[in-house]
Amino acid sequence: MKGSQMKDRLGTTLSINTIYRGRVFTVVNDKVKLPNGREASMDVIRHPSSVVLLPMPDIDHVILVRQYRYSIDRWIWELPAGTLEPNEDATDAAHRECQEETGYQANHLKPLGGFYPSPGYSDEMMIFFYLGDLKKLKTSLAPDSDEVLEPKIFTLTEARQLVRDSGSMDMKTVLGLSLI
Repeated sequence: MKGSQMKDRLGTTLSINTIYRGRVFTVVNDKVKLPNGREASMDVIRHPSSVVLLPMPDIDHVILVRQYRYSIDRWIWELPAGTLEPNEDATDAAHRECQEETGYQANHLKPLGGFYPSPGYSDEMMIFFYLGDLKKLKTSLAPDSDEVLEPKIFTLTEARQLVRDSGSMDMKTVLGLSLI
């Protein structure tokens, strides 16, 4: 079959073998029929969609969070983000995560697009949002039980310099800052 004939065909899942089911993601080994007709075994991390926030108190500033990431045993500066709860709308999740991680409520929210960070092995879609017209909340931060983070307001120039200086090695942050 020629490439142009394959371009719109999709694969077919023949069987699913769940390897691991955790709190945040599931790992499966699927037997599939590829668009070219061949069969293959595919390992996939099934992960709910997530939201990535660009909370901007004004046109020249953005809020980043300094967060401890156990998997790399480092503190990094990154855009606030979070996983959608079951049946949660992405806009609602963006509002919730903004309040939980930054201590601000956004009165203006604009979707900037959705991107797959690792489509070679994961189905997670990251949905980016600009959040503006921020109002500081009187309550304290409410991070998840596995989060250790602190928010800070940066100028866009400072945030981009932080990326260049490897203070943020997080790809969603690099991509998000390029969207504004």
